[in-house]
Amino acid sequence: MNLHSSLKNPQTGPYDFFTYGDKIRPNSTHLIGFEYDGTACFRKGTRLGPDAIRKDSSGIESYSPYLDFDLEDINEELIDLGNLPVGDGEDQEKNWQQATDVFFELTESHNLKNENIKIVTLGGEHSISYAPIKKYLNDFDDLVLLHLDAHADLRDGYEGYHYSHASIIRRSLDHMTDKHKLIQYGIRSGTKDEYTWMKEHGTLKLNLDAFIQEVKDISDSRPIYLTLDLDYFDPAYLPGTGTPEAGGETFHSFIKLMKILKEKNFVGADIVELSPPLDASGNSSVFATKVTRETILALNYKGNK
Repeated sequence: MNLHSSLKNPQTGPYDFFTYGDKIRPNSTHLIGFEYDGTACFRKGTRLGPDAIRKDSSGIESYSPYLDFDLEDINEELIDLGNLPVGDGEDQEKNWQQATDVFFELTESHNLKNENIKIVTLGGEHSISYAPIKKYLNDFDDLVLLHLDAHADLRDGYEGYHYSHASIIRRSLDHMTDKHKLIQYGIRSGTKDEYTWMKEHGTLKLNLDAFIQEVKDISDSRPIYLTLDLDYFDPAYLPGTGTPEAGGETFHSFIKLMKILKEKNFVGADIVELSPPLDASGNSSVFATKVTRETILALNYKGNK
């Protein structure tokens, strides 16, 4: 497949302070969209998330008062790769596979660790995280996977989909070794079997203080990847998501994490499950855009200070 013809430039333009590119470059931070919600089982619309975040990026400040850092001060090149090609056939898993294959083709000749390559993938539903997580687990053999979510996502397939949004962490475990580590927080919905597994393996942190301390205790040199489902946040703050769950976290709990990650070996992230049509006010999209800004800044903070 020809990547130059398969990657799609978003209609809204690139993320603010990013320039368009069609390939991965060393010592650079990359943004890529995965517009897919084919396995969403409740409310759809997350396929529109990547471009909504790009559109609103020019409407918020580039400076973060929380991290005291500005997008315009990042030394590395910021590249928006556009959106992966998602098929439009009736076979949803085939549509997902097409975009996933292009992600792997785009990254296969690169070692993210050795080339200092950072990628932020925007969803889409949570099933889109499989490709970047698998790549990061492969290139960082001692990666810590931070999972912020309302749901455990440990089901071995759901409603006929092996790579369901409800199965992303289970599919990630397929590629994890004893040297990798999973830390989960914010989860407040799941099956009894999922909760039993998390208790047995000690992956779930039950309160913010315990979670923050666990992250603080990670060695400063150990690589950390964040997979963030935006339903981690309480729907009172971010209602525009497909499967909202009462009892979620605030923006400030996220900032507590970013203030720690900016000093750690934070290497990549995905941000998923924004569904713009489900919030007519547009506030959820702006909220997600601000979360994306903080993530990009935290990824680049340590190398710029």
